[in-house]
Parts: sequence; structure tokens; C-alpha cells
Amino acid sequence: MIITGNDTATVGKLKRFLHNHFRIKDLGNLKYFLEIEVAYSKQGIVISQRKYSLDILKDAGMIGAIPTKISMEQNQRLIPSKGELLKDPSPYRRLVGRLLYITITRLYIDFSIHVFSQFMQQPRKPLLDVAHRVLRYLKLTPGQGILFPSHGKLQLKGYCDTDWASCPTTRRSVTGFCVFLGGAPIS
Repeated sequence: MIITGNDTATVGKLKRFLHNHFRIKDLGNLKYFLEIEVAYSKQGIVISQRKYSLDILKDAGMIGAIPTKISMEQNQRLIPSKGELLKDPSPYRRLVGRLLYITITRLYIDFSIHVFSQFMQQPRKPLLDVAHRVLRYLKLTPGQGILFPSHGKLQLKGYCDTDWASCPTTRRSVTGFCVFLGGAPIS
């Protein structure tokens, strides 16, 4: 359980209440929780998934792969009927699921993972190749994460963009958005 707040007296009171009823142990400041690493500095709080990134690379057998600077080619069109079907789709599905979880701290690969998840029913070799490219991209900076600054304006900003009729199979539009709180991406 994570307990947080800006009133230390109230937080302490809640901890004592929980301890009296459930016998909890206070582990101090949050450092690691559900594969998310937390670091504190004067600039703010940084969350990352470095260990989880390396675990994904190891699990996929790509720890020795050459890193790449781009996660997915611009304007790359993945077509569900193009390429050889994977004989065993479970490694692809596992990889996409793990990559989906890493978007907690790597919001900018969210679109790529969204594309991969559309093809879970019958994944094909070209999709797996593009998913491996995302892994090679993560290998370049496994510890990169999100900084939640301790100073600055606590202002909510949102951005949105649409690519009209860009889906090659359905001709549907694709919309993306990004929401920032105090300069840190939250969605």
C-alpha cells in the first residue's frame, strides 16, 4: 500500500490507525512498486522502469541487440493480412502485454503498442519485427522515465492530433492526445 500526502501529521495518524488494526510495517519512502522505480531529487520525483525494460529485453532474447534511435518508422503501415502468420502467437502476445505495461513511464511508445495490440488475434512476422524494433529502441535508454517537477506551475495542458482516414484496412481516422500536469506527462 502506498500512502501519500502533503500533511505529514495526517499521514502519520493514518499509519498508526492502520497499524493498530492490521499490523503494517512502514518501509519508508517509496523506492520500488509494481516494477516502477521511484527516485527523489531537488528537481522532483522521477519514475522509471529500468529493471523491467531490461527484463523484457532478456525475456525476448534481445539483450545483445543493436539499439535504434527510432521506435517505429514514420508513416509505416502495418496491414493485418501481410506477411507470414506466426506459428506460436503466445510470445508476441506476451511481448505486447509487457510493452503495454511499460507505457506507464514511456508514454511516447503508446501509439506503437496500440498498433501491435490490434493484431493479437493473428499476429504476423512483420508485426513481430516492428515490436522487436521497439525493444531495440528501449535498449538505447532503459532507465528513461518521467520527471514530476517539484517546482513550477501546477497547470493542466492537453494536446491532440488526428490523422484523417489513415488506417490502411478500415480507412478510419487515428487520434492521439497527450495531457501534461505541471510540465509532466500524465496521459
